[in-house]
Amino acid sequence: MATVNFLAAPGGVLRGRVRVPGDKSISHRAIMLGSLAGGVTTIDGFLEGEDCLATLRAFRAMGVRIDGPDQGRVTVHGVGSRGLRAPAGPLDMGNSGTSMRLMVGILAGQAFDAVLTGDASLTRRPMRRVTEPLALMGARIETAATGAAPLRVRGGQRLAGIDYRLPMASAQVKSCLLLAGLYAEGTTRVVEPAPTRDHTERMLEGFGYPLRREGERVVALTGGGRLTGTTIDVPADISSAAFFLVGASLAPGSDLLLEHVGVNPTRTGVIDILRLMGANIEVLNPRLAGGEPVADLRVRHAPLRGIRVPEALVPLAIDEFPALFVAAAGAEGETVLTGAEELRVKESDRIQVMADGLAALGIAAEPTADGIVIRGGALSGGTVDSHGDHRVAMSFAMAAPRASDPIAIRDCTNVNTSFPGFVTLARNVGLTVQEQTTT
Repeated sequence: MATVNFLAAPGGVLRGRVRVPGDKSISHRAIMLGSLAGGVTTIDGFLEGEDCLATLRAFRAMGVRIDGPDQGRVTVHGVGSRGLRAPAGPLDMGNSGTSMRLMVGILAGQAFDAVLTGDASLTRRPMRRVTEPLALMGARIETAATGAAPLRVRGGQRLAGIDYRLPMASAQVKSCLLLAGLYAEGTTRVVEPAPTRDHTERMLEGFGYPLRREGERVVALTGGGRLTGTTIDVPADISSAAFFLVGASLAPGSDLLLEHVGVNPTRTGVIDILRLMGANIEVLNPRLAGGEPVADLRVRHAPLRGIRVPEALVPLAIDEFPALFVAAAGAEGETVLTGAEELRVKESDRIQVMADGLAALGIAAEPTADGIVIRGGALSGGTVDSHGDHRVAMSFAMAAPRASDPIAIRDCTNVNTSFPGFVTLARNVGLTVQEQTTT
């Protein structure tokens, strides 16, 4: 099997205007809810990355007609909440934890059995955080001995709503339980320890499903309602924009405009953290697109300083920390992160993998149980291993403008799960990065 590696040359100035691919979280949910709705749902800006395509293929396998994607346009012919059919075989979620964790909530309410599987990385990721609360609702789900996939979901179970307090802040677990709650008798109420991204809640309301919110940390819905097809405009993904926010902040002379970026307040932790570090980021032309707030982000080079990351911002930037670690490496002083143990069970152990990579580039990075301490300094060149983690690979590409020598990044194939065309776009705005394929 071919492996993709990156080679990023030192130097470069990030300039121009660019729109990064569509939001992955919203793209997943649009396919899921569009399939469960009555009528037709039209999606523009759909992310044509491998993770979202895995979700799309799974619903096709369960009898949903989905036209596209064609330049980001997808048309979903919904079958209603009870219209899915048993797939002919296991549903392969590839590398997508979002697909698996949200899908198991939907499958828990179906009349048929189904099996969810994925690639080597996904089948190591923890799934008890969703299977255990689903069992409290009456679901029957069999896991591997480790609690990971493959997951065998038994159909025909009678689900009942529960009042569940999340042990950790997780939008995926919250969303899984709300989706199962569509099929449950009574009310499903989820209490979060800290606010997390609320795309599922916003989209359920966009499909006409009533929710009850109690402050920022409690959401509830009653099962048995209906979803109605709608039109969805997927904004550019702030998680993908984050790499360029960091790259332009670090590269002297940079002035970059990122267009139509989703700025949902449950996702803007990366902007808040970078601003605390001294970044020059302007939020321009704020507006709504399909119920989601969007804006254009202008970022210009600025000297960054190390900070202690406020723990309240951690859930609001959980996917962007690999890029933020690179920002910390290029900052003056020490950056301290705590309360982020979730990073150890992502596509890789992002704390350890990033620490190893930064050390290979001459940066002092000390992992802790729930975070990291990074002392900013001069970045050398070198070779880093992304361990197949797309966000790690792209983050190290953004270190190149400040590096003294080229950075070779191994095992970048999975970048296509979230950011197809990353290398081309990065080159278009001024980075010197090459894609190299080995067999």
